[in-house]
Amino acid sequence: MTRTEILDELQKLPMGERLAIAEAALHLIREELRKADAPLERAKKTEQLAAAAKALLPDYSLAGELTMFARTQR
Repeated sequence: MTRTEILDELQKLPMGERLAIAEAALHLIREELRKADAPLERAKKTEQLAAAAKALLPDYSLAGELTMFARTQR
C-alpha cells in the first residue's frame, strides 16, 4: 500500500480512530529508535565506566587501601 493510499483510507476513518492509529505509529517508531540507540548507549556507558576506573586507578594502587576514602570516613 502506498503512502497516498494509506492517507486516503485514514481520511475515511473517524477522528478518534485516526488519532489512535497515529499514536500507535508513533509508539512503533519510538520503540524502533530506542532499539537502534541501545548499542550506542551501551558503548557510551562502557566508555564512561572505563574512564572512571582509569581515573581511580592511582587511589587503588596506594598500599592496597583507599586511604583517601578511609580518612574521610573517620
